Parts: sequence; structure tokens; C-alpha cells
Amino acid sequence: MSAEPAQPHPRTESGAKLDDFAVRVLAFEARSWQQPGTKAEGIRDEFEMSAARYYRILGELIDSPAALRHDPMLVKRLQRMREARAAERARRSLSNHRPLD
Repeated sequence: MSAEPAQPHPRTESGAKLDDFAVRVLAFEARSWQQPGTKAEGIRDEFEMSAARYYRILGELIDSPAALRHDPMLVKRLQRMREARAAERARRSLSNHRPLD
């Protein structure tokens, strides 16, 4: 497997502006995807990187004040979705550790 090209990291300083790559990531994420596999293929085609790397970059990006200023509705929706997934993982983890009656 070939090495993935280096991509800029989203800048998180409060006054920073988004670079072109970050804007492209947000625009890509705003698209509607019917099938998860289709989105993973789109990530590889559009950004030439694995889905895992894309989602790490996206996770950093949605914590960026500049991303929030750029597209507040999208970023807040993505943050809510991330929080819901984390809560679901925590709930499942707690239920797995409950003693059986």
C-alpha cells in the first residue's frame, strides 16, 4: 500500500482562516451519501487518502473555531452526531459490564 500524501492540518487558532483543503473537506462532508461504501470510495477519489485518515482530519476540523464560523450548521450537526456516537458507545460499554442476575 502506498503512503498517503501529506495533508495540512486544520488550524484551530480562534482567528485562523480555513485553508482550501479544510474547505474542501467541509464541502465534501455536506454532501448526502446513501451508502457508506460509496462515501469511502469518494474519500479515496477526492482526497487520495483512507477513510480513517479523512475522519481523523474531520474530527480535528469540527473542533476548529474557523470551521464553525465557515459553516456553523454543518459543524454543529457533525459535533452532535459525534457526541451521540460517543454516548452510544458508552452506553453499550456500561451494559456489557453489568453483572448478570
